[in-house]
Amino acid sequence: MLHPAMNVFISVDMEGCAGVVHVDQTRRTGNDYAQARRWMTQEANAAIRGAFDGGATRVVVNDSHADMRNLLLDELDSRAEIISGALKPLSMVQGLDVGRPDAAMFVGYHGGSGTQASVLDHTYYGAVVGEVRVHPGGARGEDAGLWADEATLNALVAGEYGVPVVLVTGDQAVTALARERLPGVTTVEVKRSIPRFSAHSLHPEVARQRIHDGARDALRGLKAARPYTLPLPLAVTVSMLTTAYADVAELIPGVERLDARRVRYTAASATEMLRAILAMTKLAGTAVV
Repeated sequence: MLHPAMNVFISVDMEGCAGVVHVDQTRRTGNDYAQARRWMTQEANAAIRGAFDGGATRVVVNDSHADMRNLLLDELDSRAEIISGALKPLSMVQGLDVGRPDAAMFVGYHGGSGTQASVLDHTYYGAVVGEVRVHPGGARGEDAGLWADEATLNALVAGEYGVPVVLVTGDQAVTALARERLPGVTTVEVKRSIPRFSAHSLHPEVARQRIHDGARDALRGLKAARPYTLPLPLAVTVSMLTTAYADVAELIPGVERLDARRVRYTAASATEMLRAILAMTKLAGTAVV
């Protein structure tokens, strides 16, 4: 009997990997970067193996950390296809728009900017962004919006393509929020952050086994998962870390200045919202402060 094809998309970040606790591990110039990128590659492999064991026939992996060329390709499971390098129009979820994936997995994810007790918390461009909020239906007035981390933003783009996020791995902060928001998601907690630069972590081998099992079981239970969507349009408020960053972001057509550090953009789709965030933060990062 022929089994139906199952395409799986995997976005892999680094800050949420077991053992990663400091920027020295996550920056190319850091002394411990070589080891951390190997941990990242091994966690990607665990998810790939789990996906194939769960019934996947095709797996596409997107390197989603920093300059997006961290995964050690010679050590990656040879059955997987890889997307690497930057700048990508869909950034961390580049590849969701090709081949109609049946499921998405987010591996090595972390808490959003402003999360207490989450290792290296940030949202996309951490050197610029203080906080991101999404306003379903373009709500205004006293609406404070939905506080968003990278998993939330990326899941909304996946939902626009009809793709459910079936697995999220990382620390206790990102996995807890994923369970709260993403219908039918499986989560794997590989460490418990203490403050921003320390964590109680599983041994990398144990973490990889749990990621494998989580990926496998998530696909076996795929029918329970649903795409994550919110009512359109989606307005997004980005709180910049300085007024200089907001000054620059405000130059983009369609961006509204709310106050000294906050800017707002109303998007007709989740993809447009993500691209607006990328444009605002990348451009703002050019400011001299």
